[in-house]
Amino acid sequence: MSNLAILVWLLNIIVDTVGHVAFKRAAITEHDSEFHRWKSMLSSFPLWLGIFCFCLEFVLWLVLLSILPLSLGILLSGFNTVAIMLAGRLIFREMLEPLRILGITFITIGVALVGGYA
Repeated sequence: MSNLAILVWLLNIIVDTVGHVAFKRAAITEHDSEFHRWKSMLSSFPLWLGIFCFCLEFVLWLVLLSILPLSLGILLSGFNTVAIMLAGRLIFREMLEPLRILGITFITIGVALVGGYA
């Protein structure tokens, strides 16, 4: 993989992870009604940050696919799931069960193998 492809891939992971974390943060609100909950979410910075990140990720994904074959891009995008799960653990204290840890390990090994032979 070229240095540009690696840079775009890493930016894609970061932007995707920030977008998911921002949406999660925006969704954690407690209000007396659904209307007030949605009103609060729609006026929150994290929601709009998440929307911005997903729009930016869309552009980064198109750039990545213009550099790499689709089959390689899809395999490398599996690491986004790992990054999001680890961010959920670190930021929101979400639990990682042993089966998920095993899955993270397999994804990481797979991405390393695919990236190493690309």
